[in-house]
Amino acid sequence: MSKGLNNKIAIVTGAGKGIGRGIALRLAEEGVHIALVDLNENDLKQVQQEVEQIGVKASAFVADVSQLEQITQAIEHAEQSLGGFDVMINNAGIAQVQPISQVTPEEFHKINDINVGGVLWGIQAAAKKFIQRKQKGKIINAASIAAHDVFAMLGVYSATKFAVRALTQAAAKEYASNGITVNAYCPGGVGTDMWVEIDKRFSEVTGAPVGETYQKFVEGIALGRAQTPEDVAALVAFLASDDSDYITGQSIMTDGGIVYR
Repeated sequence: MSKGLNNKIAIVTGAGKGIGRGIALRLAEEGVHIALVDLNENDLKQVQQEVEQIGVKASAFVADVSQLEQITQAIEHAEQSLGGFDVMINNAGIAQVQPISQVTPEEFHKINDINVGGVLWGIQAAAKKFIQRKQKGKIINAASIAAHDVFAMLGVYSATKFAVRALTQAAAKEYASNGITVNAYCPGGVGTDMWVEIDKRFSEVTGAPVGETYQKFVEGIALGRAQTPEDVAALVAFLASDDSDYITGQSIMTDGGIVYR
């Protein structure tokens, strides 16, 4: 068990599936009450049931993370329904496989609004609430190995994750005096629905058979296997716990050995 997590209250955005669901379940096992946020109400209800079966409280709130007002409302809902607010996990995000030459303005704005805007507004709203409550807090953002090393066909996606890394560092500096730590986790190839779509899109763009891109990526992992949401959730649980109190402004790789810094 991680230190100091029991009975804490955490918000997880993008909690309806994949890494977000994995984070919610891991934190629930640590005794954390979970406020689940996602666009898909059916997915939220399913994960809420899974969290509650573990024996902690859970709430569900449908919100678009690209909208500051909706993130603010989600935090208010978490505070009121669960009785507090201690950890903000800005997990929601999307991928985009596209050669630089073919990126459209619509695609550019969409991925930036979600991947960068969702983190920015989450940081802003969470820090405001922590300060209002006169308490310390933890903000944890979803970055990627693409925040450290750019990948072809993922140029704009990589740019959004570099931006998350920058926001993480800036927010850590700005909010340290308030007792708020800000860190990010950087997964590699996680076997989720997002990677299914990435692989499918690589097939469309490059002509590679479906499954080949993902297989090559996994073969390049030093530890010899694909990453799971549980692997990512283990790092997030540490960053949410008291054990990480002296860590801030870091974007930590959890990739099994792909990118080395």
